[in-house]
Amino acid sequence: MLVMNIQKIMEVLPHRYPFLLVDRIEEVEEGVKAIGYKNVTINEPFFQGHFPDHPIMPGVLIVEAMAQVGGAYVTVVDEINDDQVTYFVGIDKARFRKPVVPGDQLRLEMELVSRRRGIYQFRGKAYVEETLVAEAELKATFAEK
Repeated sequence: MLVMNIQKIMEVLPHRYPFLLVDRIEEVEEGVKAIGYKNVTINEPFFQGHFPDHPIMPGVLIVEAMAQVGGAYVTVVDEINDDQVTYFVGIDKARFRKPVVPGDQLRLEMELVSRRRGIYQFRGKAYVEETLVAEAELKATFAEK
């Protein structure tokens, strides 16, 4: 089991503020899963427009946070190097079950479903406390920059 603080996450992911959407990775289990966290605060820049009177985290950013946990998993487990970049190749079965609002902490669980011909497929779930708020199946690959 591997725990990654924000400094380690920034070593393995190219994303930076305001697009780095993972604060901590609590668990990376090779061949199985990764679990990460995103602390959602009112200071997030997207809340200025989504929506000023009723702030809700955009669903696409929840999916992106899931993808970043998956990307950190692949980078660490398969030792992807700095001259490669991650590309989404598919997002399927995305469902958004409950709004995510300032003050929530997202627990992002990414289960590795398969790894074939350089394409990684994950089943992602996002929770606030014990409530499932979003889920999706994500596929990504790595390519030279």
